[in-house]
Amino acid sequence: MTVINLRKFYYPLYPKDTFLEVPDEVAEALVLGQREGRREDSRKTYYGVLSLDASIGIENHVASLVPSAEEVLLQAAEQAEYEELLAKLAEALSQLSETQARRLHARYALKKKFREIAADEGISGSCACDSVTGALKKLQKIFAKNGWLEKEE
Repeated sequence: MTVINLRKFYYPLYPKDTFLEVPDEVAEALVLGQREGRREDSRKTYYGVLSLDASIGIENHVASLVPSAEEVLLQAAEQAEYEELLAKLAEALSQLSETQARRLHARYALKKKFREIAADEGISGSCACDSVTGALKKLQKIFAKNGWLEKEE
């Protein structure tokens, strides 16, 4: 008879150490099962590449990871829409003053706080805040003037 710790083999069910005396064959079967499970897990990935002989049904799982033709078309349309929006934003940013564009870039692209922008440029924090707010309002007017804003329903 062998004493085993159930927590070692059935962790979620036995979160605390629980010792049980079982026949030697049962203990050996549990150890072999645990080794098989670890071997199975190690075969699932090898250098980040999924091995198709990893387990039964893995082919179905891998096939579900490949996007369908419809998903590819939707992704392409979303990407085109995103690129168009970026082009519109670049055009609108070119209409801002150099100072406003620089402060807007520092605030949102570089994720600086107003006091950091102010310290970099030697101005007050409220001046930096007003400049960025003014730039945002000007961008909103440019987008509205060109009809680029989406209609809210």
